Amino acid sequence: MLKKILKGIGIFLLVVIIALAAAPFLFKDKIQQLVLKSINEKVDAKVAFDDVHLSLFKSFPRANVTIDKLAIINKAPFEGDTLLYAGEVNLKMSVRELFKGDGEPMNIESFSSTNGVVNILFDKNGVGNFDIAIKDDKEKKDNSESKPFAMNIQNYEIENLRFTYFDERSKVKMVIDSLNHTGKGNFAASKLDLTTKTTAKVSLDMDKTNYMKNVKLDLDAILGIDLENSKYTFKDNKALINQLPLEFDGFIQIVEAGQEYDLTFKTPTSSFKNFLGVIPEAYAGNLNTVQTTGDFKVSGFAKGLYSDTTIPKFNLAIASNNASFKYPDLPKSVENIVIDTKIINESGNLNDTYINLDKLSFRIDQDVFNVQANVKNIVENPLVDAKLKGTINLGNVSKAYPVKLDTPLSGILKADVETKFDMKSVEANQYQNIQAMGNASITGFKYVDADKKTYTINTAAAQFSNQKINLQQLDMTTGKTDLKVNGTLENFLGYAFKNQELRGNFTMKSNQFLVSDFMSKTETTVNNKTVTTEAVKIPKLLNVTLNASANTVVYDNLNLKDVSGKIVVKDEAVSLQNLKTSIFNGLITATGDVSTKGKVPTFDMNLGLTTVDINQTFTQLDMMKKIAPIAEAINGKLNSTIKLSGNLDAKTMSPDLNTLSGDLFGQLLSTTVNAKNSAVLNKLDEKVKFIDLQKLNLNDLKANLTFKDGKVNVKPFDIKYQDIKINVGGQHGFDQSMNYNLKFDVPAKYLGNDANKLIAKLTPAEANKLENIPVTAILTGNFKNPKVSTDIEQAVTKLANQLVKAEKDKLVTKGTSALENLLGGNKKDTTKTQTSTPKEDVKTKVSEGIKGLFNKKKKE
Repeated sequence: MLKKILKGIGIFLLVVIIALAAAPFLFKDKIQQLVLKSINEKVDAKVAFDDVHLSLFKSFPRANVTIDKLAIINKAPFEGDTLLYAGEVNLKMSVRELFKGDGEPMNIESFSSTNGVVNILFDKNGVGNFDIAIKDDKEKKDNSESKPFAMNIQNYEIENLRFTYFDERSKVKMVIDSLNHTGKGNFAASKLDLTTKTTAKVSLDMDKTNYMKNVKLDLDAILGIDLENSKYTFKDNKALINQLPLEFDGFIQIVEAGQEYDLTFKTPTSSFKNFLGVIPEAYAGNLNTVQTTGDFKVSGFAKGLYSDTTIPKFNLAIASNNASFKYPDLPKSVENIVIDTKIINESGNLNDTYINLDKLSFRIDQDVFNVQANVKNIVENPLVDAKLKGTINLGNVSKAYPVKLDTPLSGILKADVETKFDMKSVEANQYQNIQAMGNASITGFKYVDADKKTYTINTAAAQFSNQKINLQQLDMTTGKTDLKVNGTLENFLGYAFKNQELRGNFTMKSNQFLVSDFMSKTETTVNNKTVTTEAVKIPKLLNVTLNASANTVVYDNLNLKDVSGKIVVKDEAVSLQNLKTSIFNGLITATGDVSTKGKVPTFDMNLGLTTVDINQTFTQLDMMKKIAPIAEAINGKLNSTIKLSGNLDAKTMSPDLNTLSGDLFGQLLSTTVNAKNSAVLNKLDEKVKFIDLQKLNLNDLKANLTFKDGKVNVKPFDIKYQDIKINVGGQHGFDQSMNYNLKFDVPAKYLGNDANKLIAKLTPAEANKLENIPVTAILTGNFKNPKVSTDIEQAVTKLANQLVKAEKDKLVTKGTSALENLLGGNKKDTTKTQTSTPKEDVKTKVSEGIKGLFNKKKKE
């Protein structure tokens, strides 16, 4: 009997499980149609989702409808903007709701959403992107019809939502990130108490100024909700802003004109720990152990209508008097703290809001610092009045407050500054309406950057006036660099508040300046991979002139001496004006521009080289090495003018040789050639025996080069080697490939002893008629592996023909003379035979002489 009962129960459970598993397939189409109908009837926007699932296991004993990747995309005027996205939406209901007929709505008991995004936008006309409900004259009729779903919510949950609000008119942007929120209450009732729990991080920006950044917010609240009157009342509640506790009382009610506010708020306790609680926990340390005296209170109210034209009147008061705090593990305390700040609006007009910082004061040891400020007319034309006076020993900051620094601060900051201005005067450069006066100084300040480089400001002093900051002195060092700077800055208020141009004029002197001391790393290693940092950009809003001089400037492997010149930074470009330096045992001047205004940085430069060492110049400067690689075999001095332009690598700011174009004119002075230093000259030396390349005289040689598209073209020029004329011309590439023609005009006397014996038989007049022999050498390949070819055979034939013709003419002349003597009766001994050189012998000796030209010892 027991077996039968157990068997029956087992069969029943199996049937139930099969039914639960099969139900999603039976009801899926119905649920999906209901979801589509509900959305299409209510929303005028593009709606998409991946899939709709039904499960009887996920929330058993309730049914669970899951909508995957739900997205609502705006139509015009916010075409393409995402209003809402949810990674997953879950709707929970009773199982019996699945069996309702087509005309009956399904009652939803709870819902949840995970990984959502909500974007609320207002354009410049005040139109919001959230108004997507379908507006229809038949709305009342539709309301009476049956709806696919009915809301009978008992609880809901939102997990990891990012909410963004942006108003293009006021430039207000608020981001609520990592929002987690739960609520429990019976929404079926017209009046209910909703128990909520919320955590989030809040950021707030107004017109490019950040007021809050990832401020941690916690709120546990019971809200009394009157659905009929759209009224929400704060009952029992507790809020934490970072670690600052707040309590709220009052209500918010949605009315036809907007929202009606009647709220008050205050800190539940008056301990000064409340002030430290405003600071993010990561920076405030352990508040449980800190010792405090005095009080800190925050209180206020908001009362009135928030509408298109008005805001609620409000008053926010922050106060502390004669307070102090000390962390037990730190040696110093902060004392005599006074805070008296109010933010008030008494009219409901946003522009009438004003901020009074009547006093902010504190003391560390004997150093006292005071600040006073007030801001009025904050919307239309903010009026600012501020005073700052006091001394801070920066080394004491980390001894009194748990600031986490890689390197402790040091230095003494002193300030006594007052300023009054309105923002419209700043924007219009109306300096007569701007008052600024006072001075500030810092001594013994040290700062360590992210690359572990230490910057030490020995002394810095500045004086403030209405129109400018006068930097009276800046004496600083970093690495092996020392700097002394003075000058002026103008329009610093416009630069700080309104992104206007900052103008300056400075003089800088240095005994030793290492460029590497100011260069940031352009590459880092991540997971054994090299990652390049972002491109270098010259600031857009700088207009600064720097008259600089330095005894020594070290750049890479170059040591520049006696550097001087003017540097102008303007319009995203750096202009060098008459920059001079002693280097390579000579002088180099530079004038030109470097610009990062376009997508690709560019440069355009004119260089002047005066009596620089050729070998050093063309071996230590990579770009010059590419332009004239043969220079590595030349010793001596060079005068040159170089014009060049092209693109720069955006990250390293080095020239892109493939885009380099320009020209070079050079004159060689006191030069010698060391052919052994050049594979090209070595190869040429093997092929050409009638010239000793070591004895080439290149003094006063002038050459013209042009370069473009990675190619260097050398305009043909002549070299004189004793009485041999050499013409050189051709081109090579930055890739070291080459194609050069060398044309030698060789006198016949260099053809060897046998040929000279033949030439000796000619009369001086006949010898002078012999033409020089043109020999051409063609250089190809590359500078490391050159190839040299010559037209020796043609030269042999030409010289042989000249000598044969000269010998033939000589014999003919002699025969003609003998015949004339015979006919004229002159008697000669006809038994003697005139000896002559046969034609074939002449050719043979000439050929042997030419060949010897390229195989014998060099001509002395």
